[in-house]
Amino acid sequence: MWTGQGPREFRRPVTFSEVFAAPPSVQVSIAMWDMDNARNQRADISAEEITPEGFEIVFRTWGDTRVARIRAAWTAIGPVPDSEDEWKLY
Repeated sequence: MWTGQGPREFRRPVTFSEVFAAPPSVQVSIAMWDMDNARNQRADISAEEITPEGFEIVFRTWGDTRVARIRAAWTAIGPVPDSEDEWKLY
């Protein structure tokens, strides 16, 4: 994303280490960015295509913004599978 102008997009799939019972609520944030300081710094980051198995982190920029590096952090909160056998006392 260092070259070019206009709308640009990068997608990265994320697979959860354990499957949720339903699609969780996912929050994504920028943890680090390295951008050209001579240009406007435009950025949008979000979670899309959320399923119980995972989601896609989507980073977008536009105009003349130049991005050298970006790091994302995320948190997923949702229901986990509930097996009645897990709660039986023997």
